[in-house]
Amino acid sequence: MKKWSDTRAPGGRIAYVNGRYLPHGQAMVHIEDRALQLGDGIYEVTSVIGFAPIDEEAHLDRMERSLRELGIAMPMGRPALKLVMRQMIARNRLADGLLYLQVTRGAVRRDHVPPKDPPRPTLIMTMRAQDMTALAARMDKGIAVSTQPDIRWGRCDIKTVQLLPNLLAKQAAKAAGAFEAWLVDRDGYVTEGASTNAWIVDQDGTVVTRDLSNAILPGVTRRIMLEAMAEGQVKVAERKFTLTDALNAREAFISSATGAAVPVVSIDGKVIGNGAPGPLTQRIYALYAARAGIK
Repeated sequence: MKKWSDTRAPGGRIAYVNGRYLPHGQAMVHIEDRALQLGDGIYEVTSVIGFAPIDEEAHLDRMERSLRELGIAMPMGRPALKLVMRQMIARNRLADGLLYLQVTRGAVRRDHVPPKDPPRPTLIMTMRAQDMTALAARMDKGIAVSTQPDIRWGRCDIKTVQLLPNLLAKQAAKAAGAFEAWLVDRDGYVTEGASTNAWIVDQDGTVVTRDLSNAILPGVTRRIMLEAMAEGQVKVAERKFTLTDALNAREAFISSATGAAVPVVSIDGKVIGNGAPGPLTQRIYALYAARAGIK
């Protein structure tokens, strides 16, 4: 009988855990690691295209911020971290994929209160392949979105490993035949997607996305897209928008490390615009790709 340790994990054969490169099926952390016991950790993910991490510095900036907010030390300096990231890409031989970094407060006797003398943070890296054909199909045809209530905690600006509400929203969206869930707060405003930032183009042609606060994650791709739109003189407003605003939008799209300006062509079964990727969405992707160095 084949054991898990004998099988290749989808899209990546090598993992990194605390200084060791290991076969994915043999990589593990201590049973009392605080991420496992208490969700006490953060993560970051960067797209890898042509063996190069995309928007790397911005992702590491956000990683450092998340760690500061939780009072967890960086596991190593940035130059060393970037070296490990490149080793992961090389060892997994993945030209196009996703590189995940996770940092936890480490392994210590279970207690809600962090210890005064914290252990060494746990650093984990894994990779998986990105289906570029499927991404191209989403860009070409657009995706469906299902709205779900936003039941997450009050610090969504920190990229923690506590993703159960996001998981449940994604699960409900899939059951509804949608690719992504858009989360709606108690006042009827869209916050963001379960794993993406949410955008619309209103009837005046203004691109609208939720302003930064504790209610949403400061998306790295979001940030680079905003910079690219500013250079391209695209009219943008960072403000709240309602589900009604979204349903009446000319265009809509999502962004994340797995895809910039991915068109949304329906929300809760209602067609957005003409039901096809909009011209402004396509232009925004071109602006982002040029700025990010994606060919």
